[in-house]
Amino acid sequence: MDSPSNATIPCGFLLQGFSEFPHLRPALFLLLLGVHLATLGGNLLILLAVISAANPPPMLLFLCQLAAIEFCYSLVVVPRSLADLAGPLRLKGSPISYLGCAVQMQMFVALGGTECFLLAAMAYDRYVAICHPLRYPALVTPGLCGRLALACCLGGLAVSVGLTVAVFHLPFCGSCMLVHFFCDITALLHLACTRSYVDELPLLGACVVLLLLPSALILTSYGAIASALRRLHSPEGRSKAASTCASHLAVTFLHYGCATYMYVRPKATYTPQRDRILALVYTNVTPLLYPLIYSLRNREITSAIGRVLGRWRGSG
Repeated sequence: MDSPSNATIPCGFLLQGFSEFPHLRPALFLLLLGVHLATLGGNLLILLAVISAANPPPMLLFLCQLAAIEFCYSLVVVPRSLADLAGPLRLKGSPISYLGCAVQMQMFVALGGTECFLLAAMAYDRYVAICHPLRYPALVTPGLCGRLALACCLGGLAVSVGLTVAVFHLPFCGSCMLVHFFCDITALLHLACTRSYVDELPLLGACVVLLLLPSALILTSYGAIASALRRLHSPEGRSKAASTCASHLAVTFLHYGCATYMYVRPKATYTPQRDRILALVYTNVTPLLYPLIYSLRNREITSAIGRVLGRWRGSG
């Protein structure tokens, strides 16, 4: 183990990417490109559908922000990966500057953290809609949606800046090779010279703020929703109310399940090769699934998308 005295402040890092699989690079490039374009197109379609809707309900405003997050989320990681796959094979890794790595990590955490808070806000929206339907227009107003959206962004930004500063203040020593295709937190912690629990505290604190606290709010909201559904005597009413939560629950399980498995564990259990594959799914497949889930399960967003597509056909 390297001692702290051998610590260095790198001028940059090397992203290994998938350079050890040269025969898979063309197929992987085409696969990622297709998924990336579909992700951008799906989320852009939702954005246009909500923006073009007249007086969209609060839930659609939250969906608009979620689509914007996923749109930007894909742009933070995937274009760099595609450029590395399309470029010449670099067995020693693709260089990324120290500042560039810090910015990429900060933006990745900020967007992911904003989504964590946003899912909690959307759970509150469902709680009010089901438990207090008559008061819903007075409680969940466009102004409240705007303030919640801003609070989610500021919360994700604050946590990401604090975590990035803490991680990049750690001493790095030895090789600067990141066995990853982007500057992920776990990959950077693996390069740190220290091996004590202290260097994991920033990540632990971020997980508490971004995962545990919103999860508690979501569980509380759905606990109240479940209690309200049990009091409904009409099976049709119970089924209709439950269906309004299906899309949000599916996205919540995907987001929190992947994030919890990726980051809520000791650094000693970190395996670069396995985590790189998991991150490939987490950063490419889940952003593609979100617009599909909401498009198939939400009548309002389906109708809004239909209107947009109808205008495009008419103009064509």
